[in-house]
Amino acid sequence: MLRSDVLACWNDPLLRDRLGWYYLVSRDQRPAKFLICRSIPTDLRLGSADEERLWAEHLRLAGEFRTRFERVSEGCEVDTSRFPQQSFLDIKAELLHRMLAHCAFCEWRCRVNRARGDRKGACQMDATTRVATWFHHFGEEAPLVGAGGSGTVFFAGCVFRCAFCQNWDISQDPSKGEKVDGRSLGAIMKTLREEGAANINLVGGEPTPNVHTIVEGMNSLKINVPMLWNSDMYLTPETMNILTDLIDIWLPDFKYGNDKCALRLSKVMRYMEVTTRNHKLACETGDIIVRHLVLPNHLECCTRPVLEWVAENCPRALVNVMDQYRPEYRVREEPGKYGDIARRPNWAEIAKARRCAEGLGLVWKPLS
Repeated sequence: MLRSDVLACWNDPLLRDRLGWYYLVSRDQRPAKFLICRSIPTDLRLGSADEERLWAEHLRLAGEFRTRFERVSEGCEVDTSRFPQQSFLDIKAELLHRMLAHCAFCEWRCRVNRARGDRKGACQMDATTRVATWFHHFGEEAPLVGAGGSGTVFFAGCVFRCAFCQNWDISQDPSKGEKVDGRSLGAIMKTLREEGAANINLVGGEPTPNVHTIVEGMNSLKINVPMLWNSDMYLTPETMNILTDLIDIWLPDFKYGNDKCALRLSKVMRYMEVTTRNHKLACETGDIIVRHLVLPNHLECCTRPVLEWVAENCPRALVNVMDQYRPEYRVREEPGKYGDIARRPNWAEIAKARRCAEGLGLVWKPLS
């Protein structure tokens, strides 16, 4: 049985409007984007084409994808049950394989040859992808859960170094978990969907360092399921370009409202430039729920600017104003160094954050 709050979300007209594509795919009334990509053929010889030629073909096929996606969105049938020998999805997988040799998946742009196996990028990872755990998650936002939960895959590794990370045991240790390749990851996705998962929730850690394996997993998957990207959104434009044709719903964390807090608490530079660019593109290309974790003492420097940005630049987004922050990891180890966030937010802070969201006209209540 569906929980009453989940049932209310799935039947709410406003949520069906904001998450219309996602709900149609989840209920098998539309094919997921990755299946549409797999239905688009290419005659390019992948092994002999250089990256420039691959990107040119990607650009050409992206136009074909948009045409097919519009037809599918309007209810026209596109055959996604029979796949060509080579497809648009193969182009994406090949590009990611090439990029791995001079890695630019995230905005660290370390250019390390992670494909060698003995070199690690800024993410502390080589080419190996590990899954720490996977299961049917019933604790995600109610509109995403459905009867069978969110099919959540937790990847090891991350591109951030958050002082308060609640999953630090896997995010900061890429050796955690079982090794997977595209085929075994596809098998995990298949199992989750066949057991009733409403989506495949790609999270971590952070999915970005593992995007090459993730797309290979999609390429081995022959059943319909919406793909959900649950991320810090520190991706490069190249990686976003590949993903926008594959992700049915975005679930980004919008952590900070300024670069100073991002650098001090997560050790990342150019946070606002990079993440707002990617949030905006996600808003333009798919359904989206923006998460913002309220940090104590950070309402004016982070919470308010984040909510104002979303209201101005992505007003159709659903927003989850999250109240579950707790001092973990380095904050717990060194509370003196992180005194501003060494406690949970109080109810006055949470109430103020939610009043701010409501005052800006953001839709957040159904997600609490």
